[in-house]
Formats: sequence, structure tokens, C-alpha cells
Amino acid sequence: MVLTLYGFSLSTCTRRVAVVCKELGIPYEFVAVNLAVGEHKTPAYLEKQPFGQVPAIDDDGFKLYESRAIARYLAAKAGSPLFPISDPKKLAEFEVAASIEYSNFDPYASKIALEKVFKPLRGLATDEAVVAERLAGLTAKLEAYEVILGKQKYLAGDEVTLADLFHLPYGSVLVQAGVDIFSTPNVKRWWNDISSRPSWQAVKHSA
Repeated sequence: MVLTLYGFSLSTCTRRVAVVCKELGIPYEFVAVNLAVGEHKTPAYLEKQPFGQVPAIDDDGFKLYESRAIARYLAAKAGSPLFPISDPKKLAEFEVAASIEYSNFDPYASKIALEKVFKPLRGLATDEAVVAERLAGLTAKLEAYEVILGKQKYLAGDEVTLADLFHLPYGSVLVQAGVDIFSTPNVKRWWNDISSRPSWQAVKHSA
């Protein structure tokens, strides 16, 4: 059976799963969840995702949610080096890189995206003080990225992994909003590399 991906086509987390599917060559059936009418909070959807969030998947009866967990599962099932579980050292390096994204990038990028993009879409005002604070924090974090990427091609070494791809949804939202965060030489080279991958080009506007 074809993998079923439940989500919202513009959702950052839904596109995080979609890009991994494209990277791995996994076909999927996309089932849109209408957030505007609260479909994600219906009993039927809560059976798939108890927190009422997107995305979720059904892989021939195996149900899973949380975008990063889904990505790890799909890559592990495919035996892909995107998630190098067969090599303890490479796996450890991957987990470091994945933790960097989750702890040092996402909390800043997602908050800036909320203020600069998602709140205005709902007719709410941007809190520029929050943007300035989070942008300063993210800029400082990216200084460490610059050091790491000066020594290797990607965050976990010289091969691309899920940890790199996890940056794509929120990073692209910020770029499209005119927030220039990928400006230092090594970070810019890395961002241009991962954001130009055919897998991301296929889903960057819609899962």
C-alpha cells in the first residue's frame, strides 16, 4: 500500500515529512486536513494524532505522528544514510546535529516565522520586540553553525542527513519573509546546497 500522509499542504511540519519522502523516493497519498474548520480536532483525526496537530502517517496500518519521528522511521525503513543507524559513530554525530536543529534553530526560527508570517495571515500584529530578540538569538546560534560548517560539508559530517533537511521548512519561511539569516560564508554555502535539492524544490510550496 502507498503511504498516507495526513496534513496541511502549507504546514512546515507536513512539508518536513514530504521532503523526506521525496528524498527517499517514497510515493505517498496526501490527505488534506482542513485546519480552518477544525478538522484536526475531530474525534476521527484525534485517533491518528491525539494532540490534534499535523502531520500524521499511516504506513499500511502502522500509524505514527511527530514529523521528526516520522522522518527517522521512513529513513530507517529505507536503510538510508540520511539516518545512519548502522554506524554507531555516524549515528552519534547525526544525533548531535539533530539536537542542534531542535534546540538551537527551531525555537528561534519558528517564533520569528510566527510573528513575521503566520500572525499577519490571521490578521494579528507582529510583535517586533519578539522578532528582534529571537533574531539576535538565532544569529548568535548561527555563529556556531559557521564554525561547524567550516570543518565539514553538512552538520553531521560530509554527507547530508535528516538533520540538515529538518531546517528546510522554517528556514525557507524566513527567507521568503525577507529575514536574511543565512549570510555568513559557510552557512550560506550549506543553505544554498540543501535548499536547492530537488526533493525540497518539489514540496517547498506545497506538500
